Amino acid sequence: MIIAAFADIHGDVSCIHRVFCQEQPDVVLLLGDITNFGNQENAEKVIAAIEQHGTTVLGVHGNCDYGGVADYLRLRNMILHGRCVVRNGVAFFGTGYSLPCPGRTPGEVTDEQFADYLDGAAAEIPDGLPAVMVTHEPPFDTCVDLAFTDEHVGSRTIRSFIEQRQPLVCFCGHIHEGAGLDRIGDTLILNPGPLRRGSYGWAYIEAGIIEADIRNF
Repeated sequence: MIIAAFADIHGDVSCIHRVFCQEQPDVVLLLGDITNFGNQENAEKVIAAIEQHGTTVLGVHGNCDYGGVADYLRLRNMILHGRCVVRNGVAFFGTGYSLPCPGRTPGEVTDEQFADYLDGAAAEIPDGLPAVMVTHEPPFDTCVDLAFTDEHVGSRTIRSFIEQRQPLVCFCGHIHEGAGLDRIGDTLILNPGPLRRGSYGWAYIEAGIIEADIRNF
């Protein structure tokens, strides 16, 4: 399976086709902030721009997405927030939202709430399948949650979940300047940075083994 992961699109569809000039992924993962303070109609435009290339779309909403974005993902059976979806022998699961931000945004929750969402999703993961975790908020104390203030601003709950469950990979976004790869135990952590800045996550999974990188266009 080939995966492309798009973070922090913020409603800008202009660069989506450029990814497909380079890749033909089986699955596109949306890592939140699909819109820029938009709702369902804005999410529809982004997803339509991806679907015209004939690929499966799964994902979560971010802190800059209003509730209609999650509703649309749920309507289309694309949402991974609090649930698990199996495609081609790979279990995808995750959580949307972010922790409270310096400026108020519509999709913020407490760190404790992440535990409920992730526990609910993990309960649906079939035994023996490689698990791909999708979050908007990055895990705490990694290179991908390092803000411009030089502070680690990620979720301690998400980190604890990864330490205990050890999914194959965690794709995340939210911290624009935190693009990079890291590890928590055996779990690869990947924040590709905002798609609109010209980068996306790429991964190839076969027999429970992952090869992944950040690619540019």
